[in-house]
Amino acid sequence: MAQVTIHVPPRPYQARIENGLLARAGALLVELLPQSSSVFVVTVPPVRRRWGTKLIRSLVSAGFKPQVVQMPDGEPAKKLAIIETLAERLVRLGADRKAVLIALGGGVVGDVTGLLASLYMRGVELVQIPTTVLAQVDASVGGKTGVNLGAGKNLLGTYHHPRVVLIDPEVLHTLSDRAFRSGLYEALKCGIIGDLDLFLRFEQKRTQILKRDPVEIEGLIAQSVKLKAEIVSADEQEGGLRRVLNLGHTIGHALEVETGYRTLLHGEAVAWGMIAATNIALTVGRTDSVTAGRIADAVLSLGRLPEVKVSAHKILARLQADKKTQNGAVHFVLPREIGKVEIAADVPDKVIIDAVEELRRISRGGWVWKK
Repeated sequence: MAQVTIHVPPRPYQARIENGLLARAGALLVELLPQSSSVFVVTVPPVRRRWGTKLIRSLVSAGFKPQVVQMPDGEPAKKLAIIETLAERLVRLGADRKAVLIALGGGVVGDVTGLLASLYMRGVELVQIPTTVLAQVDASVGGKTGVNLGAGKNLLGTYHHPRVVLIDPEVLHTLSDRAFRSGLYEALKCGIIGDLDLFLRFEQKRTQILKRDPVEIEGLIAQSVKLKAEIVSADEQEGGLRRVLNLGHTIGHALEVETGYRTLLHGEAVAWGMIAATNIALTVGRTDSVTAGRIADAVLSLGRLPEVKVSAHKILARLQADKKTQNGAVHFVLPREIGKVEIAADVPDKVIIDAVEELRRISRGGWVWKK
């Protein structure tokens, strides 16, 4: 089993990664939590149907008496009204200050359950059991929680770290190809921002990764989590270093909001955002054409992305409401070389507009990298 420690005060915690881990979740949790804990599994119907029984059986075998709390599926469920509904449900089920919330699902479930756990009774224990690539390599680690507003993504949230993160790559075999690839973009991001070996893994083992080879996927997830853990441990609340994890998210989030979360999965939006950031870096002289070409190749080789049809000027307007905009300046994470990025707040509006227009062109099938 791969174990990665996230060193944050007042209590470090671990992400444990191993194929088949879900069936042993109860035995692992009984070592960390009192058996008297009231345990509530927050999940969505599709995940409950596929994996709920296995988790519940494991928890019961370990002596827990879990109860299931369902929430709506999909990005539209990331709103404050859902938090209130779930909290009222917990009250009716008898959840007290010693309650433990287990998030069983993808990034939305993790974000919503995390925020709920941080607020309910002024904070209860949280366990993350992510079931998508995106949640396993990114969303479940680091303590960020959040819901969306009409003005933008994740504008309401807290930092609330889990007691443990249990990652079972075997659950990924039920994902659609599109959902699976969407999560891979977040892992690729980790390679671009700080792990050359991980990036090379994508270049050299792409076929095995796309075929979901168990050894490759477990290793890829472990490398991604390790990088994120190192960054979060050094900068828990995004005061500096942690901002590099936002590569691709500045324009990516704007694309999601502008399209109403209907046409792009989160990882797909980040993929387009990484290409836009690479284009910007090349235009403003922060990177070279060889590096830019490798990044674009790596992103686009994982599969065809949905077409970008939104107005570049509307994306620019959306950026002004993004959390990464400070004092009116949009902050971008720009790649300098593979494994090294920098934060830039001096990108001209025209360069941003041109980068989005380039996404529109590429997405229509007109990709020829300009070297």
